[in-house]
Order: sequence, then structure tokens, then C-alpha cells
Amino acid sequence: MVNLDIFIKRLEYILDYYSMNAATFADRIGVQRSSLSHLLSGRNKPSLDFVLKIVEEFPEVNLYWLLIGKGSFPDEQNSNIENHTPPILPNPSGSEKEKSKIQEENATNEVPTNFSISSTSKQQIEKIIFFYKNGSFKVYEQD
Repeated sequence: MVNLDIFIKRLEYILDYYSMNAATFADRIGVQRSSLSHLLSGRNKPSLDFVLKIVEEFPEVNLYWLLIGKGSFPDEQNSNIENHTPPILPNPSGSEKEKSKIQEENATNEVPTNFSISSTSKQQIEKIIFFYKNGSFKVYEQD
């Protein structure tokens, strides 16, 4: 059984070690910021998925050290941190992942300027619905 108070102290030690705040750490391991906040406050217990995300993103964090305090941090087997861990602070121009995501979004947002609807089609459009990422939608119906 994991002692929650001791786990939180180890997690705070990891944050200090990497000079990261909770929000940056949460973004880095791919969890919601509120999840990490609730965990650090003692409101929630860590899930297996949460612990595995830490170990995957930071290979020098020893799983046994994080959970039960056995072993060491940083893990001596993964002492070559520079080869395993990407830089903590993103470069000012943005990461490659973000750039490719933006390029992909721009590519999908392009509207063709020279399109035509076949006049031989006998089908008529009844309504068009736009779904937005924030969960809202807009319906356009023919009068």
C-alpha cells in the first residue's frame, strides 16, 4: 500500500529536481492540471496510469522509489538523463509536435475556392450542421 503523504513528498521532490511547477509537470506527463493539483493536495490518490506516465516521461524516476521508497532517484541505471529526457522548457519557437499540429490544423482548415456542385444532382440539401471543438454547434436549414 502506498503511503499518500510520502508519495506526495516524492512527487514534490521530482518537481523540485526538474525545477518545474505543477502545471508544467502535468502538461509534460499528459494529465489534466487539476488532477495533479488534487493529488498534491491529498484529495485524490495516484492512479496506475498517472504513475506510469511519470515513469515513461522521466525514465530516471525509479518506479520502486516513487511508490515505496526503495531504490534511488535519479535512477542510477538511467543516469544519462540528457539522452532520455527532452528539454524541460520548450524552445521559444515552439516544439516540433506543436508546429506539426498547427500545420495539420491549417491544412484541414483550408477552404477550396474553386468548387462546384453538380447541377445534374437531384438531391437537395436540407440542413448543414457545424460542430465546434468547444462542444457547441450551429444549424443552417433551408427556408
